[in-house]
Amino acid sequence: MGKAKSEISRRNFLSTTLASAAATGLMVVPGARALAQGKPDEKPGEIIYRTLGRTGIKLPIVSMGAMNAKNPSLIQASYDIGVRHIDTAAYYQSGQNETMLGKAIKKMGIRAKLNISTKILHGGHRNRIEKGDMEKEFAIALDESLKRLQMDYVDILYLHSVASIDDINNEEIMAGMTEAKKKGKIRAIGFSTHKNMAQLIENCAQTEFYDVVLTSINVSMADNKELLSAIEKAHGKGIGIVAMKTQAGGSRFSAGQAAKYNSTVVNVASLKWVMQNENITTCIPGYDNYQHMNENFSVAQNLEYSDEENQLLSDSNVQLGVGFCHQCQDCLTSCPEDADVPTMMRTHMYAAGYANFHHARQVLNDIPSDNGLANCVSCRVCVASCSKTVNIPSNILELKAMYA
Repeated sequence: MGKAKSEISRRNFLSTTLASAAATGLMVVPGARALAQGKPDEKPGEIIYRTLGRTGIKLPIVSMGAMNAKNPSLIQASYDIGVRHIDTAAYYQSGQNETMLGKAIKKMGIRAKLNISTKILHGGHRNRIEKGDMEKEFAIALDESLKRLQMDYVDILYLHSVASIDDINNEEIMAGMTEAKKKGKIRAIGFSTHKNMAQLIENCAQTEFYDVVLTSINVSMADNKELLSAIEKAHGKGIGIVAMKTQAGGSRFSAGQAAKYNSTVVNVASLKWVMQNENITTCIPGYDNYQHMNENFSVAQNLEYSDEENQLLSDSNVQLGVGFCHQCQDCLTSCPEDADVPTMMRTHMYAAGYANFHHARQVLNDIPSDNGLANCVSCRVCVASCSKTVNIPSNILELKAMYA
């Protein structure tokens, strides 16, 4: 995938869903502000802050996802424009993302002025750990992250990419998190999730063990009432909600489709849609250049739609594909080879949408061998189908070309 193509794919993606959301009234979500109104205590041009649930941490409504970033100067520039929360993970760039971020922050001397979150895989620093070792391995993984970050603590530690209630209620992991919090190594504990989001957030609201949830949410989910309701409920229980995949994972224009709106309009409108939901504290759109940094952070100072953004959101004639996988798993029954199609679609998002081929390979390697891409190699024609807008056969073909 060429750089030019990935740059197009990163920002030009959402118009069909944006238009349909507006046309069907789906843009009105629980807790959302009226489009043309601001809060009495918010002044145009000032950075909008919200409190991260019961943690008491106050953050601008736009933060930085550092997953793809490699340039330390971008960390400095982000801080200079007002970013006060940066998200990374032990998994990103095989630990090099934490290392880069830690060095930059130490050199700048601003650790106390930033809120840092990182993530470790459930079961610690290995993918699969035998029962009885998880608490120990969790502690090892956290210490390794802190060493790379050159920090004594992180503000938020997430259990990374969980998919089941059993994952978040694992007693050994919970004990490890509790102990780390008691020792002052983490200020707030949370989990990140790409699938089964509503069920996991609902359970979190019931148990009230976790302080923060990092969840996928974007305008392509405008009709997901279950997810929006769970977010509202968790927020009401004092759980901080942080949004990721806010630009629908970098989904691309349909082949041969001309761009009616420039990429900045689409990007900013989609980000505003997410953050107009006041149940969400902040978002972590990923960026690795100054243009996208400025586009993203402009939303932190103004949530009202411009005329062109309103036009985009109400344009029912825009015929663009979204292609964002909701990880709903409806496609699994349509695959005769028992392949883990949802995870492969997430892999495709990282490769084709973000041009992060290394991370895509890591996610692909995490799929159990009997459910992986090898199952697809012998298929001449992919028959897996999506109940929404993802072109699974095309994506699988591209993955096979890249990795099989």
